Amino acid sequence: MAHEEGSMLGAYGEWFAGRLADPPVLSFRQQKQTDLTAWQEEALARVRNLVASPGEPPTVEPRLIGRTEHDGLTIERLAWQLPFGPPTEALFLKPARAKARIPGVLALHDHGARKFFGKQKITRSGIPLHPLVTEHQDHYYGGRAWANELARRGYGVLVHDVFPFESRAIRYAQVPQEIRSLGRTETIGGIAGGSTSADPQTIEEILEYDRWAAAQEAIIAKSLFAAGTTWPGIFLFEDRTALTYLMNRDDVDPERIGCGGLSGGGLRTVYLAGTDPRVKAAVCVGFMTTWRDLLLAKAWTHTWMAYTPLLPNYLDFPDLYSLRVPLPALVLSCADDRLFSRQEMERAASMLREVYAKAEAADRLTVSSWPGGHRFDVEMQEQAFAFFDRWLA
Repeated sequence: MAHEEGSMLGAYGEWFAGRLADPPVLSFRQQKQTDLTAWQEEALARVRNLVASPGEPPTVEPRLIGRTEHDGLTIERLAWQLPFGPPTEALFLKPARAKARIPGVLALHDHGARKFFGKQKITRSGIPLHPLVTEHQDHYYGGRAWANELARRGYGVLVHDVFPFESRAIRYAQVPQEIRSLGRTETIGGIAGGSTSADPQTIEEILEYDRWAAAQEAIIAKSLFAAGTTWPGIFLFEDRTALTYLMNRDDVDPERIGCGGLSGGGLRTVYLAGTDPRVKAAVCVGFMTTWRDLLLAKAWTHTWMAYTPLLPNYLDFPDLYSLRVPLPALVLSCADDRLFSRQEMERAASMLREVYAKAEAADRLTVSSWPGGHRFDVEMQEQAFAFFDRWLA
């Protein structure tokens, strides 16, 4: 089947695409797969082996940096130390009047080609928003901080920075001089071509930092491969650490835990919710397609964070999310999202529906397509919140 947008690989594309079996050998869509539990055990073992996370996520005891009341919410600013890198900073938000244990949601921030910010992109904590964060929330989230909106509905919401965003970012001063020049062609504040070791301060410097961080992604990915791990392995390690902390809080019901996010947050949702059954309800927004779509047409629009080498030999991308069956799953896509082709978004939806139907859990999967481009706006958020209410509240 030809791709509607042709091939980035020219005459080579269809040959490489032809290597992708449909369904792949470990997909539950395979006729031979009839035992759901046995399939999940085999497929999960393969995924965990391929993502190669750097050990089991630790149980952390965060340091409370501060607590504030804002717009009806109690907001805690937290930090915890992982075995590598600077401390992870996070925000925990809940209704100020909450008394009993409440359902919890791990809100996963997006990529958005902005690594200077992480958790700030989907939260508000009572301090003035940076202009770039305001612009980001206006563009992608309908002017909302969706983590706050969900918390106001009665949830305990945890939002943490993941490698390499915000508190988990790689700084200029941490890398050799020649690496500081990657992707930095402008002269900002009298500093040319990456000669600075200072952190960005102005809007122009932050935008320059984000260009540099984008250029650095290929280096990071290759370095992680050389270390025997993968980018999904790293963010799974960090997201599962945050998930464990959220479940262990005295004010959160560990049996009513969800996760979700847009774009890069949707990507993280697929990996986390597909491989960790502690997530009882999952919302993937703006990141559902097929490996074929990425191979032939859309790899250039995406981060290196999506890729686990050799995984396409065993599972298509929707198959990874389907590993959570029969647990509830929601997919929200935008029909005119330039990051994916409509043809392959529809194929991905069909793959998910086939697995959930085969597992006799069709009522636990919802796939919705919204008109317009890449976003998680107010109407889409309301559908996601209703989904969490149905399965967690």
